[in-house]
Amino acid sequence: MTTKKRVFISFDIDHDDGVKIMLAGQAKLLDSPFDFKDNSVKDHLTGDWKEKVRHRMDNVDVIIVLCGTMTHIASGVAAELLIAKEKNKPYFLLAAYSDKNCTKPTSATASDKIYNWTWSNLKTLIGGGR
Repeated sequence: MTTKKRVFISFDIDHDDGVKIMLAGQAKLLDSPFDFKDNSVKDHLTGDWKEKVRHRMDNVDVIIVLCGTMTHIASGVAAELLIAKEKNKPYFLLAAYSDKNCTKPTSATASDKIYNWTWSNLKTLIGGGR
């Protein structure tokens, strides 16, 4: 049995909480390649919340940036992606919706592609295929 990847899900809590719950739920599937470990927080943690996010990211293998329709204005998602980059954590952008225009966080680069959220894509992306 292969070891499951531990993931941190970065997402716009104000607009995409429902899809984050669905994504985290996929970790429970028998053939899931990942375990849901941690995610963005709505209420900023006391003290330096960015430092606490850094510590949370120490315990994960990959960051999934869930991109919804308002991600381009979600400052917390942009900050979390910057932290992931600082820590050299592998990450990928995942479209939260197949029928809406999903946007990137401001800290994403032009070369960061938003991938379609399908089960086969998710397995490939978590396995490092991008």
